[in-house]
Amino acid sequence: MPVIESTIARSGEAFQANREGMLALIARVNAVEKRASDASALSKKRFEERGQLLPRERVALLLDPGSPYLELSALAGYCLDTPDPDKSIPGGGSISGIGFVSGVRCMVSASDSGIEAGSLQPMGLEKRLRAQEIALENKLPSVQLVESAGANLMRYRVEDFIRGGSTFRNLARLSAAGLPVVTVTHGSSTAGGAYQTGLSDYIVMVRGRTRAFLAGPPLLKAATGEIATEEELGGAEMHTSISGLGDYLAEDDREALGIARAIMAGLNWDRGPAENYATDWREPLYDTEDLLGIMPMDHKRPVDMKQAIARIVDGSDFLEFSPNYGPATVCGHARIEGHAIGIVTNNGPLDPNGANKATHFIQVCCQSHTPLLYLNNTTGYMVGKAYEEAGMIKHGSKMIQAVTNATVPQITIYCGASFGAGNYGMCGRGFNPRFCFSWPNAKTAVMGGEQAAETMAIVTEAAAARRGKPVEREKLDEMKARIIDVFERQMDVFATSARLLDDGVIDPRDTRAVLANVLAICREAERRIPQPMQFSVARP
Repeated sequence: MPVIESTIARSGEAFQANREGMLALIARVNAVEKRASDASALSKKRFEERGQLLPRERVALLLDPGSPYLELSALAGYCLDTPDPDKSIPGGGSISGIGFVSGVRCMVSASDSGIEAGSLQPMGLEKRLRAQEIALENKLPSVQLVESAGANLMRYRVEDFIRGGSTFRNLARLSAAGLPVVTVTHGSSTAGGAYQTGLSDYIVMVRGRTRAFLAGPPLLKAATGEIATEEELGGAEMHTSISGLGDYLAEDDREALGIARAIMAGLNWDRGPAENYATDWREPLYDTEDLLGIMPMDHKRPVDMKQAIARIVDGSDFLEFSPNYGPATVCGHARIEGHAIGIVTNNGPLDPNGANKATHFIQVCCQSHTPLLYLNNTTGYMVGKAYEEAGMIKHGSKMIQAVTNATVPQITIYCGASFGAGNYGMCGRGFNPRFCFSWPNAKTAVMGGEQAAETMAIVTEAAAARRGKPVEREKLDEMKARIIDVFERQMDVFATSARLLDDGVIDPRDTRAVLANVLAICREAERRIPQPMQFSVARP
Protein backbone atom coordinates (compact mmCIF):
# COMPACT_ATOMS: atom_id res chain seq x y z
CA MET A 1 0.00 0.00 0.00
CA PRO A 2 1.15 3.61 -0.52
CA VAL A 3 2.71 5.30 2.50
CA ILE A 4 1.25 8.61 3.67
CA GLU A 5 3.94 11.28 3.73
CA SER A 6 4.04 13.45 6.82
CA THR A 7 3.42 17.15 6.31
CA ILE A 8 3.37 18.04 10.01
CA ALA A 9 5.63 20.84 11.22
CA ARG A 10 6.16 20.01 14.89
CA SER A 11 7.84 23.33 15.61
CA GLY A 12 5.03 25.33 14.03
CA GLU A 13 2.97 27.70 16.14
CA ALA A 14 -0.37 26.07 15.23
CA PHE A 15 0.92 22.56 16.05
CA GLN A 16 2.21 23.69 19.46
CA ALA A 17 -1.06 25.49 20.27
CA ASN A 18 -3.06 22.39 19.31
CA ARG A 19 -0.77 20.20 21.39
CA GLU A 20 -1.07 22.37 24.49
CA GLY A 21 -4.86 22.53 24.10
CA MET A 22 -5.15 18.75 23.70
CA LEU A 23 -2.89 18.04 26.68
CA ALA A 24 -5.00 20.37 28.83
CA LEU A 25 -8.17 18.50 27.80
CA ILE A 26 -6.55 15.11 28.44
CA ALA A 27 -5.48 16.28 31.90
CA ARG A 28 -9.01 17.44 32.64
CA VAL A 29 -10.54 14.13 31.49
CA ASN A 30 -8.06 12.16 33.61
CA ALA A 31 -8.67 14.36 36.65
CA VAL A 32 -12.46 14.00 36.39
CA GLU A 33 -12.27 10.22 35.89
CA LYS A 34 -9.91 9.90 38.89
CA ARG A 35 -12.55 11.41 41.16
CA ALA A 36 -14.47 8.13 41.10
CA SER A 37 -11.53 6.01 42.30
CA ASP A 38 -10.57 8.66 44.85
CA ALA A 39 -14.13 8.84 46.21
CA SER A 40 -14.34 5.06 46.43
CA ALA A 41 -10.93 4.85 48.15
CA LEU A 42 -12.23 7.03 50.98
CA SER A 43 -14.05 3.87 52.16
CA LYS A 44 -10.85 1.81 52.31
CA LYS A 45 -10.62 1.76 56.12
CA ARG A 46 -14.21 0.57 56.45
CA PHE A 47 -13.63 -2.14 53.84
CA GLU A 48 -10.45 -3.30 55.57
CA GLU A 49 -12.24 -3.50 58.92
CA ARG A 50 -14.78 -5.79 57.28
CA GLY A 51 -12.03 -7.87 55.68
CA GLN A 52 -13.03 -6.73 52.20
CA LEU A 53 -11.26 -5.40 49.12
CA LEU A 54 -12.24 -2.14 47.44
CA PRO A 55 -14.13 -2.58 44.14
CA ARG A 56 -11.18 -1.58 41.97
CA GLU A 57 -8.91 -3.93 43.91
CA ARG A 58 -11.37 -6.72 43.15
CA VAL A 59 -11.34 -5.93 39.43
CA ALA A 60 -7.51 -5.85 39.42
CA LEU A 61 -7.30 -9.27 41.10
CA LEU A 62 -9.87 -10.77 38.75
CA LEU A 63 -8.06 -9.72 35.58
CA ASP A 64 -4.98 -11.45 34.16
CA PRO A 65 -1.89 -9.43 35.17
CA GLY A 66 -0.48 -7.30 32.37
CA SER A 67 -3.31 -8.10 29.94
CA PRO A 68 -5.18 -5.43 27.95
CA TYR A 69 -8.15 -3.85 29.72
CA LEU A 70 -10.55 -1.43 28.06
CA GLU A 71 -12.57 0.60 30.57
CA LEU A 72 -15.95 1.80 29.33
CA SER A 73 -18.12 4.84 30.12
CA ALA A 74 -15.87 6.26 32.84
CA LEU A 75 -17.52 9.72 32.60
CA ALA A 76 -21.07 8.36 32.95
CA GLY A 77 -23.28 10.72 34.93
CA TYR A 78 -20.76 13.55 35.17
CA CYS A 79 -22.52 16.79 36.17
CA LEU A 80 -25.93 15.08 35.93
CA ASP A 81 -26.07 14.46 39.69
CA THR A 82 -25.11 18.04 40.54
CA PRO A 83 -24.66 21.16 38.40
CA ASP A 84 -21.37 21.89 40.17
CA PRO A 85 -18.59 20.41 37.99
CA ASP A 86 -16.18 20.51 40.94
CA LYS A 87 -18.36 18.22 43.07
CA SER A 88 -19.68 15.76 40.52
CA ILE A 89 -18.41 12.16 40.75
CA PRO A 90 -18.52 10.35 37.37
CA GLY A 91 -18.89 6.64 36.67
CA GLY A 92 -22.54 6.04 37.57
CA GLY A 93 -21.54 4.14 40.71
CA SER A 94 -20.13 1.21 38.74
CA ILE A 95 -17.08 -0.04 36.85
CA SER A 96 -17.32 -1.62 33.39
CA GLY A 97 -14.69 -2.84 30.97
CA ILE A 98 -13.46 -5.62 28.71
CA GLY A 99 -10.47 -7.65 29.87
CA PHE A 100 -9.02 -11.13 30.15
CA VAL A 101 -9.89 -13.54 32.97
CA SER A 102 -7.90 -16.79 32.87
CA GLY A 103 -7.15 -16.11 29.22
CA VAL A 104 -10.81 -15.54 28.28
CA ARG A 105 -11.84 -12.12 27.04
CA CYS A 106 -14.83 -11.06 29.18
CA MET A 107 -17.14 -8.18 29.96
CA VAL A 108 -16.39 -7.25 33.56
CA SER A 109 -18.88 -5.22 35.61
CA ALA A 110 -18.48 -4.23 39.25
CA SER A 111 -20.61 -2.29 41.70
CA ASP A 112 -18.56 0.61 43.09
CA SER A 113 -19.72 -0.06 46.64
CA GLY A 114 -17.22 2.46 47.99
CA ILE A 115 -19.57 5.20 46.69
CA GLU A 116 -23.02 5.41 48.29
CA ALA A 117 -22.81 1.68 49.10
CA GLY A 118 -23.04 0.89 45.38
CA SER A 119 -26.63 2.13 45.14
CA LEU A 120 -27.99 2.33 41.61
CA GLN A 121 -27.60 5.68 39.85
CA PRO A 122 -29.61 6.63 36.73
CA MET A 123 -26.62 6.71 34.38
CA GLY A 124 -25.19 3.67 36.16
CA LEU A 125 -28.25 1.81 34.90
CA GLU A 126 -27.62 3.02 31.34
CA LYS A 127 -23.97 2.03 31.71
CA ARG A 128 -24.94 -1.50 32.77
CA LEU A 129 -27.35 -1.81 29.85
CA ARG A 130 -24.66 -0.67 27.41
CA ALA A 131 -22.18 -3.20 28.82
CA GLN A 132 -24.73 -5.99 28.38
CA GLU A 133 -25.45 -4.85 24.83
CA ILE A 134 -21.73 -4.99 23.99
CA ALA A 135 -21.41 -8.44 25.57
CA LEU A 136 -24.34 -9.79 23.54
CA GLU A 137 -23.16 -8.30 20.25
CA ASN A 138 -19.55 -9.41 20.67
CA LYS A 139 -20.35 -12.83 22.19
CA LEU A 140 -18.49 -12.14 25.42
CA PRO A 141 -19.01 -14.05 28.67
CA SER A 142 -19.64 -11.77 31.64
CA VAL A 143 -18.22 -11.56 35.13
CA GLN A 144 -20.20 -9.49 37.64
CA LEU A 145 -18.80 -8.34 40.99
CA VAL A 146 -21.92 -7.44 42.95
CA GLU A 147 -22.28 -5.40 46.10
CA SER A 148 -25.05 -2.85 45.89
CA ALA A 149 -27.55 -1.24 48.20
CA GLY A 150 -29.98 -1.33 45.27
CA ALA A 151 -32.19 1.57 44.33
CA ASN A 152 -31.67 4.83 46.19
CA LEU A 153 -35.19 5.42 47.55
CA MET A 154 -34.35 9.06 48.30
CA ARG A 155 -33.80 9.58 44.55
CA TYR A 156 -36.47 7.20 43.30
CA ARG A 157 -37.60 7.60 39.69
CA VAL A 158 -40.22 5.27 38.28
CA GLU A 159 -38.49 5.25 34.87
CA ASP A 160 -35.35 3.77 36.47
CA PHE A 161 -37.45 1.01 38.03
CA ILE A 162 -39.05 0.18 34.68
CA ARG A 163 -35.79 0.42 32.70
CA GLY A 164 -34.02 -1.62 35.36
CA GLY A 165 -36.01 -4.66 34.31
CA SER A 166 -34.10 -4.66 31.03
CA THR A 167 -30.88 -5.53 32.88
CA PHE A 168 -32.45 -8.75 34.14
CA ARG A 169 -33.92 -9.53 30.73
CA ASN A 170 -30.45 -9.12 29.25
CA LEU A 171 -28.95 -11.53 31.79
CA ALA A 172 -31.46 -14.16 30.66
CA ARG A 173 -30.66 -13.37 27.01
CA LEU A 174 -26.90 -13.74 27.63
CA SER A 175 -27.39 -17.13 29.23
CA ALA A 176 -29.72 -18.32 26.46
CA ALA A 177 -27.24 -17.11 23.83
CA GLY A 178 -24.65 -19.47 25.29
CA LEU A 179 -22.66 -16.65 26.91
CA PRO A 180 -21.94 -17.64 30.53
CA VAL A 181 -22.57 -15.15 33.34
CA VAL A 182 -20.34 -15.61 36.40
CA THR A 183 -21.23 -13.56 39.48
CA VAL A 184 -19.33 -12.97 42.68
CA THR A 185 -21.74 -11.53 45.24
CA HIS A 186 -19.35 -9.74 47.59
CA GLY A 187 -22.06 -8.07 49.67
CA SER A 188 -25.66 -6.94 49.25
CA SER A 189 -27.77 -8.06 46.29
CA THR A 190 -31.22 -7.15 47.48
CA ALA A 191 -34.81 -6.53 46.41
CA GLY A 192 -35.11 -6.46 42.59
CA GLY A 193 -31.32 -6.39 42.47
CA ALA A 194 -31.30 -9.92 43.91
CA TYR A 195 -32.08 -11.09 40.40
CA GLN A 196 -28.71 -9.75 39.27
CA THR A 197 -27.35 -12.65 41.28
CA GLY A 198 -30.22 -15.07 40.69
CA LEU A 199 -30.09 -14.82 36.90
CA SER A 200 -26.41 -15.80 36.78
CA ASP A 201 -25.12 -19.17 35.60
CA TYR A 202 -22.39 -19.50 38.23
CA ILE A 203 -22.65 -17.80 41.61
CA VAL A 204 -19.86 -17.35 44.17
CA MET A 205 -20.78 -16.11 47.64
CA VAL A 206 -18.64 -14.88 50.55
CA ARG A 207 -19.23 -16.22 54.04
CA GLY A 208 -20.45 -13.55 56.44
CA ARG A 209 -20.63 -10.84 53.74
CA THR A 210 -23.06 -11.93 50.99
CA ARG A 211 -26.64 -10.76 51.44
CA ALA A 212 -29.19 -11.80 48.78
CA PHE A 213 -32.89 -11.43 49.53
CA LEU A 214 -36.02 -9.93 48.01
CA ALA A 215 -36.89 -8.10 51.22
CA GLY A 216 -34.42 -7.11 53.94
CA PRO A 217 -35.32 -7.14 57.64
CA PRO A 218 -36.87 -3.61 57.67
CA LEU A 219 -39.07 -4.23 54.62
CA LEU A 220 -39.95 -7.73 55.79
CA LYS A 221 -41.10 -6.43 59.16
CA ALA A 222 -43.05 -3.59 57.54
CA ALA A 223 -44.71 -5.92 55.02
CA THR A 224 -45.42 -9.06 57.07
CA GLY A 225 -44.39 -8.38 60.65
CA GLU A 226 -41.83 -11.22 60.47
CA ILE A 227 -38.52 -10.63 62.24
CA ALA A 228 -35.33 -12.20 60.86
CA THR A 229 -31.66 -11.36 60.64
CA GLU A 230 -29.88 -10.58 57.36
CA GLU A 231 -27.88 -13.79 57.67
CA GLU A 232 -31.02 -15.87 58.15
CA LEU A 233 -32.75 -14.23 55.22
CA GLY A 234 -29.98 -14.25 52.66
CA GLY A 235 -26.53 -15.17 53.97
CA ALA A 236 -23.97 -17.12 51.96
CA GLU A 237 -24.18 -20.25 54.12
CA MET A 238 -27.96 -20.43 53.81
CA HIS A 239 -27.91 -19.91 50.04
CA THR A 240 -25.13 -22.42 49.36
CA SER A 241 -26.58 -25.14 51.62
CA ILE A 242 -30.36 -24.62 51.78
CA SER A 243 -31.82 -22.43 48.99
CA GLY A 244 -29.38 -23.54 46.29
CA LEU A 245 -28.95 -20.00 45.01
CA GLY A 246 -25.19 -20.04 45.58
CA ASP A 247 -22.86 -22.55 43.93
CA TYR A 248 -19.56 -21.78 45.65
CA LEU A 249 -18.80 -20.60 49.18
CA ALA A 250 -15.65 -18.48 49.67
CA GLU A 251 -14.12 -17.31 52.92
CA ASP A 252 -13.23 -13.83 51.65
CA ASP A 253 -13.05 -11.63 48.56
CA ARG A 254 -9.70 -13.00 47.41
CA GLU A 255 -10.85 -16.61 47.48
CA ALA A 256 -14.10 -15.66 45.74
CA LEU A 257 -12.21 -13.99 42.90
CA GLY A 258 -9.91 -17.01 42.65
CA ILE A 259 -12.97 -19.24 42.26
CA ALA A 260 -14.34 -16.95 39.55
CA ARG A 261 -11.03 -17.22 37.68
CA ALA A 262 -11.11 -21.01 38.04
CA ILE A 263 -14.65 -21.10 36.63
CA MET A 264 -13.56 -19.12 33.58
CA ALA A 265 -10.50 -21.34 33.12
CA GLY A 266 -12.73 -24.42 33.03
CA LEU A 267 -15.20 -23.18 30.43
CA ASN A 268 -13.36 -24.52 27.34
CA TRP A 269 -14.40 -21.26 25.79
CA ASP A 270 -12.79 -20.52 22.40
CA ARG A 271 -14.26 -23.29 20.27
CA GLY A 272 -14.33 -21.46 16.93
CA PRO A 273 -11.93 -22.23 14.08
CA ALA A 274 -8.77 -20.17 13.93
CA GLU A 275 -8.85 -17.25 11.51
CA ASN A 276 -5.65 -16.22 9.80
CA TYR A 277 -4.63 -12.60 9.86
CA ALA A 278 -1.31 -10.84 9.43
CA THR A 279 1.06 -11.01 12.39
CA ASP A 280 4.06 -9.30 10.79
CA TRP A 281 2.59 -5.81 11.07
CA ARG A 282 4.74 -2.71 11.43
CA GLU A 283 4.31 0.28 13.71
CA PRO A 284 3.35 3.60 12.07
CA LEU A 285 6.30 5.49 10.59
CA TYR A 286 5.48 8.59 12.62
CA ASP A 287 5.26 9.28 16.32
CA THR A 288 1.78 8.97 17.86
CA GLU A 289 2.68 12.03 19.97
CA ASP A 290 2.02 14.04 16.81
CA LEU A 291 -1.70 13.32 17.22
CA LEU A 292 -1.72 15.87 20.03
CA GLY A 293 -0.83 18.69 17.64
CA ILE A 294 -2.72 17.68 14.51
CA MET A 295 -6.26 18.40 15.66
CA PRO A 296 -7.11 22.10 16.15
CA MET A 297 -9.09 23.15 19.21
CA ASP A 298 -11.33 25.23 16.92
CA HIS A 299 -13.49 22.92 14.78
CA LYS A 300 -13.75 25.62 12.09
CA ARG A 301 -10.06 25.27 11.25
CA PRO A 302 -9.18 22.75 8.51
CA VAL A 303 -7.19 19.58 9.16
CA ASP A 304 -5.82 16.84 6.94
CA MET A 305 -7.14 13.63 8.52
CA LYS A 306 -4.72 11.56 6.47
CA GLN A 307 -2.02 12.88 8.79
CA ALA A 308 -3.94 11.37 11.71
CA ILE A 309 -4.41 8.10 9.82
CA ALA A 310 -0.65 7.96 9.17
CA ARG A 311 -0.04 7.83 12.93
CA ILE A 312 -2.60 5.10 13.61
CA VAL A 313 -2.28 2.46 10.88
CA ASP A 314 0.38 -0.18 10.25
CA GLY A 315 3.43 1.20 8.46
CA SER A 316 1.48 4.41 7.75
CA ASP A 317 0.22 2.52 4.67
CA PHE A 318 -3.10 3.76 3.32
CA LEU A 319 -4.64 2.81 -0.02
CA GLU A 320 -6.98 5.72 -0.67
CA PHE A 321 -10.18 4.93 -2.54
CA SER A 322 -11.16 7.26 -5.41
CA PRO A 323 -9.07 10.17 -4.06
CA ASN A 324 -10.00 12.68 -6.78
CA TYR A 325 -13.77 12.26 -6.52
CA GLY A 326 -15.43 14.06 -3.59
CA PRO A 327 -11.95 14.65 -2.09
CA ALA A 328 -13.23 16.19 1.16
CA THR A 329 -14.51 12.72 2.05
CA VAL A 330 -11.54 10.40 2.57
CA CYS A 331 -11.98 6.63 2.22
CA GLY A 332 -9.39 3.89 2.03
CA HIS A 333 -7.98 0.57 3.18
CA ALA A 334 -5.38 0.03 5.90
CA ARG A 335 -4.44 -2.36 8.70
CA ILE A 336 -4.17 -1.95 12.44
CA GLU A 337 -1.95 -4.56 14.11
CA GLY A 338 -2.67 -6.83 11.18
CA HIS A 339 -6.44 -6.36 11.20
CA ALA A 340 -7.76 -5.19 7.82
CA ILE A 341 -9.98 -2.13 8.07
CA GLY A 342 -11.79 0.35 5.85
CA ILE A 343 -11.57 3.97 6.97
CA VAL A 344 -14.06 6.77 6.27
CA THR A 345 -13.16 10.27 7.45
CA ASN A 346 -13.65 13.92 6.59
CA ASN A 347 -11.47 16.82 5.49
CA GLY A 348 -14.53 19.06 5.42
CA PRO A 349 -18.30 18.89 4.96
CA LEU A 350 -19.93 16.01 3.08
CA ASP A 351 -20.95 16.93 -0.48
CA PRO A 352 -22.94 14.84 -3.00
CA ASN A 353 -19.84 13.29 -4.56
CA GLY A 354 -18.33 12.53 -1.15
CA ALA A 355 -21.56 10.91 0.03
CA ASN A 356 -21.73 8.80 -3.12
CA LYS A 357 -18.12 7.72 -2.70
CA ALA A 358 -18.63 6.82 0.95
CA THR A 359 -21.74 4.79 0.07
CA HIS A 360 -19.80 2.83 -2.57
CA PHE A 361 -16.87 2.28 -0.21
CA ILE A 362 -19.06 1.07 2.68
CA GLN A 363 -20.72 -1.42 0.35
CA VAL A 364 -17.45 -2.82 -1.02
CA CYS A 365 -16.18 -3.24 2.55
CA CYS A 366 -19.32 -5.23 3.33
CA GLN A 367 -18.66 -7.30 0.21
CA SER A 368 -15.14 -8.18 1.40
CA HIS A 369 -16.21 -8.49 5.06
CA THR A 370 -13.86 -5.69 6.12
CA PRO A 371 -14.70 -3.81 9.37
CA LEU A 372 -15.28 -0.06 9.04
CA LEU A 373 -13.73 2.77 11.04
CA TYR A 374 -15.36 6.22 10.98
CA LEU A 375 -13.13 9.11 12.09
CA ASN A 376 -15.70 11.88 12.56
CA ASN A 377 -14.52 15.36 11.60
CA THR A 378 -17.32 17.10 9.75
CA THR A 379 -19.66 20.05 10.17
CA GLY A 380 -22.32 18.11 8.24
CA TYR A 381 -23.73 17.85 4.73
CA MET A 382 -23.35 20.81 2.39
CA VAL A 383 -26.29 23.21 2.09
CA GLY A 384 -27.29 25.74 -0.54
CA LYS A 385 -29.16 25.93 -3.83
CA ALA A 386 -26.45 24.24 -5.88
CA TYR A 387 -26.18 21.32 -3.45
CA GLU A 388 -29.95 20.87 -3.23
CA GLU A 389 -30.12 20.78 -7.03
CA ALA A 390 -27.29 18.22 -7.07
CA GLY A 391 -29.40 15.93 -4.88
CA MET A 392 -27.70 16.38 -1.51
CA ILE A 393 -30.66 14.91 0.37
CA LYS A 394 -30.87 11.94 -1.99
CA HIS A 395 -27.15 11.15 -1.90
CA GLY A 396 -26.86 11.79 1.84
CA SER A 397 -29.78 9.42 2.36
CA LYS A 398 -27.99 6.70 0.39
CA MET A 399 -24.96 7.08 2.67
CA ILE A 400 -27.16 6.84 5.76
CA GLN A 401 -28.82 3.73 4.31
CA ALA A 402 -25.41 2.16 3.70
CA VAL A 403 -24.31 2.87 7.28
CA THR A 404 -27.59 1.57 8.68
CA ASN A 405 -27.51 -1.71 6.78
CA ALA A 406 -23.76 -2.44 6.82
CA THR A 407 -23.09 -6.11 7.59
CA VAL A 408 -19.62 -5.67 9.11
CA PRO A 409 -18.51 -4.31 12.49
CA GLN A 410 -18.49 -0.50 12.51
CA ILE A 411 -16.34 1.50 14.92
CA THR A 412 -16.70 5.25 15.40
CA ILE A 413 -14.28 7.77 16.88
CA TYR A 414 -15.28 11.40 17.28
CA CYS A 415 -12.04 13.21 16.42
CA GLY A 416 -13.31 16.74 15.82
CA ALA A 417 -16.72 18.11 14.88
CA SER A 418 -19.67 15.79 14.33
CA PHE A 419 -22.53 18.10 13.43
CA GLY A 420 -26.00 17.73 11.97
CA ALA A 421 -26.85 14.85 9.67
CA GLY A 422 -23.10 14.39 9.23
CA ASN A 423 -23.21 12.65 12.60
CA TYR A 424 -25.69 10.18 11.14
CA GLY A 425 -23.83 9.60 7.88
CA MET A 426 -20.62 9.03 9.84
CA CYS A 427 -22.20 6.32 12.00
CA GLY A 428 -22.88 8.34 15.13
CA ARG A 429 -24.07 6.67 18.32
CA GLY A 430 -27.68 6.61 17.11
CA PHE A 431 -26.61 4.19 14.34
CA ASN A 432 -25.36 1.59 16.79
CA PRO A 433 -21.66 1.29 15.94
CA ARG A 434 -20.06 -1.72 17.62
CA PHE A 435 -17.87 0.66 19.64
CA CYS A 436 -17.86 4.46 19.85
CA PHE A 437 -15.15 6.62 21.45
CA SER A 438 -14.29 10.33 21.58
CA TRP A 439 -11.09 12.33 21.58
CA PRO A 440 -11.12 15.02 24.28
CA ASN A 441 -11.55 17.85 21.76
CA ALA A 442 -14.58 16.33 20.02
CA LYS A 443 -17.77 18.36 19.60
CA THR A 444 -21.17 16.81 18.85
CA ALA A 445 -24.28 18.85 18.10
CA VAL A 446 -27.04 19.47 15.58
CA MET A 447 -24.98 22.52 14.52
CA GLY A 448 -22.44 24.97 15.92
CA GLY A 449 -23.63 27.29 18.68
CA GLU A 450 -22.95 30.46 16.69
CA GLN A 451 -24.77 29.05 13.68
CA ALA A 452 -27.78 28.13 15.85
CA ALA A 453 -27.82 31.59 17.44
CA GLU A 454 -27.62 33.34 14.10
CA THR A 455 -30.39 31.14 12.68
CA MET A 456 -32.72 32.01 15.55
CA ALA A 457 -31.81 35.70 15.26
CA ILE A 458 -32.84 35.68 11.58
CA VAL A 459 -36.10 33.90 12.45
CA THR A 460 -36.81 36.38 15.25
CA GLU A 461 -36.11 39.38 13.05
CA ALA A 462 -38.37 38.00 10.31
CA ALA A 463 -41.19 37.40 12.81
CA ALA A 464 -40.84 40.96 14.13
CA ALA A 465 -40.92 42.36 10.60
CA ARG A 466 -44.16 40.49 9.88
CA ARG A 467 -45.70 42.11 12.94
CA GLY A 468 -44.35 45.52 11.94
CA LYS A 469 -42.43 45.87 15.18
CA PRO A 470 -38.74 46.74 15.58
CA VAL A 471 -36.32 44.23 17.11
CA GLU A 472 -34.67 45.23 20.34
CA ARG A 473 -30.99 44.68 19.58
CA GLU A 474 -30.07 44.18 23.24
CA LYS A 475 -32.66 41.43 23.70
CA LEU A 476 -31.60 39.83 20.43
CA ASP A 477 -27.97 39.75 21.58
CA GLU A 478 -29.04 38.27 24.93
CA MET A 479 -30.98 35.54 23.12
CA LYS A 480 -28.01 34.73 20.91
CA ALA A 481 -25.71 34.54 23.95
CA ARG A 482 -28.12 32.14 25.70
CA ILE A 483 -28.33 29.87 22.66
CA ILE A 484 -24.56 29.78 22.25
CA ASP A 485 -24.18 28.95 25.95
CA VAL A 486 -26.73 26.10 25.73
CA PHE A 487 -25.00 24.61 22.71
CA GLU A 488 -21.48 25.02 24.11
CA ARG A 489 -22.47 23.31 27.38
CA GLN A 490 -23.92 20.29 25.61
CA MET A 491 -21.51 19.67 22.75
CA ASP A 492 -18.21 18.80 24.47
CA VAL A 493 -17.18 15.34 25.63
CA PHE A 494 -17.81 16.12 29.30
CA ALA A 495 -21.51 16.47 28.44
CA THR A 496 -21.86 13.79 25.75
CA SER A 497 -19.82 11.08 27.47
CA ALA A 498 -21.62 11.75 30.77
CA ARG A 499 -24.83 10.80 28.95
CA LEU A 500 -23.27 7.63 27.48
CA LEU A 501 -23.36 9.05 23.96
CA ASP A 502 -20.01 7.31 23.50
CA ASP A 503 -18.23 4.40 25.21
CA GLY A 504 -15.56 6.64 26.71
CA VAL A 505 -13.05 9.41 26.08
CA ILE A 506 -9.61 8.25 24.94
CA ASP A 507 -6.25 9.94 24.67
CA PRO A 508 -5.54 10.32 20.91
CA ARG A 509 -2.16 8.66 21.51
CA ASP A 510 -4.00 5.51 22.67
CA THR A 511 -6.18 5.31 19.55
CA ARG A 512 -4.15 2.60 17.83
CA ALA A 513 -4.07 0.41 20.94
CA VAL A 514 -7.80 0.86 21.56
CA LEU A 515 -8.63 0.05 17.93
CA ALA A 516 -6.39 -3.03 17.93
CA ASN A 517 -8.20 -4.20 21.07
CA VAL A 518 -11.74 -3.72 19.76
CA LEU A 519 -10.88 -5.13 16.32
CA ALA A 520 -9.61 -8.27 18.05
CA ILE A 521 -12.87 -8.41 20.03
CA CYS A 522 -14.86 -8.13 16.78
CA ARG A 523 -12.71 -10.75 15.04
CA GLU A 524 -13.11 -13.20 17.92
CA ALA A 525 -16.87 -12.63 17.93
CA GLU A 526 -17.02 -13.50 14.23
CA ARG A 527 -15.30 -16.85 14.70
CA ARG A 528 -16.79 -17.76 18.08
CA ILE A 529 -19.54 -20.38 18.05
CA PRO A 530 -21.44 -20.26 21.33
CA GLN A 531 -24.11 -22.88 22.01
CA PRO A 532 -27.41 -20.95 21.96
CA MET A 533 -30.42 -22.42 23.75
CA GLN A 534 -34.16 -21.78 23.76
CA PHE A 535 -33.90 -20.96 27.48
CA SER A 536 -31.45 -19.45 29.95
CA VAL A 537 -29.85 -21.63 32.64
CA ALA A 538 -32.24 -21.97 35.59
CA ARG A 539 -31.21 -22.37 39.20
CA PRO A 540 -31.91 -25.79 40.81
